[in-house]
Amino acid sequence: MSDPKGIQKTALAITRGVGSPTSIVIHTILFVCSFVSAYLGYIRWDEMLLILTTIVSLEAIYLSIFIQMTINYTTESIEEVGKDIEEIQEDVGEIQEDVEEIQTDVDELQEDVEEISEDVEEMSEEDKAVEVAKSSQQKTLSDIQTDLRKLMQDIEKLQQR
Repeated sequence: MSDPKGIQKTALAITRGVGSPTSIVIHTILFVCSFVSAYLGYIRWDEMLLILTTIVSLEAIYLSIFIQMTINYTTESIEEVGKDIEEIQEDVGEIQEDVEEIQTDVDELQEDVEEISEDVEEMSEEDKAVEVAKSSQQKTLSDIQTDLRKLMQDIEKLQQR
């Protein structure tokens, strides 16, 4: 939003001032003083009404110009804010796309982790099977050794006879 310059600042200040409670009080006092001065005879009614009507008309003309300038400035500001909002919406859309891509990547990583976990379980089962086979082989070897020792002992006994 661009900063108001020169007459724009003046227009904004005047519209702010005219729209204040102080302005209502000042205008009311001026109108009352005008009518009281005419009533007391300080000025003639027709002169007071002419002057008051001229002042109020000029004030209305200038106020309408200042108000229009304020509206124009506010409209420009709103348009700039609208452009900023559009840019933010585009950025949010891009961020949302990035989040979706990240979610897809996370899903793929999760699948990979699950596959690795399954592979580890399969390897563990294979390792268990290998351990069982080794254990079985060792028992068989141990049994064979025991049987061989017995056989050797029996052979020695037979040779001694």
